[in-house]
Amino acid sequence: MTDLKGKILAGKILVQPRDAEEKTVSGIIIPDSAKEKPQVGTVVLVGSAKKDEPMEIKVGDVVFYGKYSGTELNIDGKDYLLISQTDVLYIA
Repeated sequence: MTDLKGKILAGKILVQPRDAEEKTVSGIIIPDSAKEKPQVGTVVLVGSAKKDEPMEIKVGDVVFYGKYSGTELNIDGKDYLLISQTDVLYIA
């Protein structure tokens, strides 16, 4: 997976978002200005559980999250999203 060093706080996860779609199903190329922000990604780091909330997500899970969830981070030239476990809508 990813060789990141660091620690995530309780109840938070670090997600590597999937790349935005380059083409539509019919083959039309989407310009950068019109690309949708991805809402799915792979979990690369997981924080510890909170006192009243067990951590249900683990490293390697593919998760779906809200469009405006989390904080965007750039670590070692790669884009990540730091989100709360409660912002995850679905675990695939």
